[in-house]
Amino acid sequence: MCGIFGIIFQERRQDLGQILLAAGRRLTYRGYDSVGLGVFDGLRAELRKDVGKIEEVAAKLRFEEMQGYKGIIQLRWATFGQPLPRNAQPHFDCQQRLIGAHNGNIVNTRELIQALTAAGHRFRGENDGEVCVHAVEEAYKNSPDLGRALEKADRMLQGDYAFCVSEVGSHQMYCVKKYSSLYLGVGEGFICCSSDLPSILPLTRNIVTIKDGEYVEFSPTSYRVRSLSSGQEVTREPYRCTLDVEQAQKGEYPHFMLKEIYEQPEKTRALLEYLGQKENLQGILEMLAKVNRVFLVGSGSSYNACVLGAFYLNAISHLEAIPVIAGAFGEYYRNFDPEQEAFILVSQSGETKDVINVLNLLQSRKASNLVAMVNVLGSSLQLRVEQYLPLLTGVEISVPATKTFLNQVLTFLVLACLLATEKGLPVPLAKEDLDLLPQLIAETLHQTPGPVKELARVLKGKKYLYYLGYGLSYGACLEGALKLKEVSYIPCEAMYSSEFKHGPLAIISPDDWVLFISTAEDARMSISHMNEVSCRYGKIALIGPDEPSLRLNSHFLIPLVSDNFYLSPILSVVVAQLLAYYVSQELGLDPDQPRNISKTLTVD
Repeated sequence: MCGIFGIIFQERRQDLGQILLAAGRRLTYRGYDSVGLGVFDGLRAELRKDVGKIEEVAAKLRFEEMQGYKGIIQLRWATFGQPLPRNAQPHFDCQQRLIGAHNGNIVNTRELIQALTAAGHRFRGENDGEVCVHAVEEAYKNSPDLGRALEKADRMLQGDYAFCVSEVGSHQMYCVKKYSSLYLGVGEGFICCSSDLPSILPLTRNIVTIKDGEYVEFSPTSYRVRSLSSGQEVTREPYRCTLDVEQAQKGEYPHFMLKEIYEQPEKTRALLEYLGQKENLQGILEMLAKVNRVFLVGSGSSYNACVLGAFYLNAISHLEAIPVIAGAFGEYYRNFDPEQEAFILVSQSGETKDVINVLNLLQSRKASNLVAMVNVLGSSLQLRVEQYLPLLTGVEISVPATKTFLNQVLTFLVLACLLATEKGLPVPLAKEDLDLLPQLIAETLHQTPGPVKELARVLKGKKYLYYLGYGLSYGACLEGALKLKEVSYIPCEAMYSSEFKHGPLAIISPDDWVLFISTAEDARMSISHMNEVSCRYGKIALIGPDEPSLRLNSHFLIPLVSDNFYLSPILSVVVAQLLAYYVSQELGLDPDQPRNISKTLTVD
């Protein structure tokens, strides 16, 4: 999601635009909807930017003709402000003295736009990247240098971000890292910064690590790393990077799927910060409070998230919620009420054809209570509805959904809790419990790989598997089974555990393995269904709380780090994601590109 690249040379370069464009091309995999380029040439600066693909915008605006001694290119993936030219980055400040661009999300964007406008700033758009530039400009009024202004501006900006900025006539450039990726490259006669190594490595292999909470002041020949909080200088020598471009994109991980699984604590934290701003959800809450029921519509992993979301909304907020596979909605619910019912359309890409078909049907019937839950802002789904819920996970490169699924489920959970509060109902989950979730996911990722790998070695040779769950755990089983099918190609069916005895139990032979997911509250029912399998010589692997009774009745237990009823399925899915990944590795498969499926499905 978004990519920035900034570079400063010792001498004026006629090919500056070409260099910046090449770096931008190497950032396109991150996902974007607009692109912009800013150059500094002596005492003048110029911005060219627009919405569209990088090649189209570059050709239209003649990026390759731009010249100068320093510049910034940014590929924006919309979060705040629609994907329009005025929201494309980089941005000028009021006086067109500064040019800056950012990655990430400034969650108090709307508040800062109000405050800075009242202080005399003139905004050209609604983008949080522009907020960063104006915040620095405001702080710069009373600061001795731009570095100190960055320190002050950071105290105003709430959220996770990386930022690059420079001033007309200055021989310095600055970059900030605040829980968003950023690297520094030191070359012969130039220094550059970028969101990702792939855009730096063709220019230089000398890389300076920038840590969270630090900023860098750099010229063509030197750099200083400082703490954002104290301004104290930090000594940091470059290292020689030997990674190839593909590996650099994945960082330290062998596959994007594993990288994205391990990004989930960070992404859930960012989402909780966004959802904690009640004004971001107020319109949706008011709409849901007045309807009779809501349909949750999705495909694949998004549908599985809807199953969990329906449980949360029904149980916590007392709103009748019906999860529906997108392709089946028009057939099974053709007599929906466009005025008294609401519809939450869930799609990671925002382009899923099955979901778009439902949107077409709803809009043809004049349905107005529409909400999109999407990861790709600027997508067809998001642009065609008035209200939307952003997932804020960044681009997800691996085909199997991981972090997007988790943030879909978390959005439903938070929505249910807020709606219950809106209705005056008791909320069974405290805010402190929700705020603890990122830490619990991190603990899960730290504690469970050992037993998960052990179980993966057992399951790799199986010809078929089952995931069974009762109540709230059923949705987690659907997702666990889908992940296994996607990346290991082992047939795996998810079922409501009480249904297994109504036929499929006939399949079980000695030494067949059945996977269960359980909460502590459902232990009695889970144990009953587990024993229906084990007494027929089947083997039980359980993902659930470390309850003595559950451990006693299973052959293999992967314990959860929390027994919180409403958080258990989220933590269980994290374990299931790891299990699917490690089974794929036992089988020597590439989990990032499973055969026959695509990340964004735009066909019926």
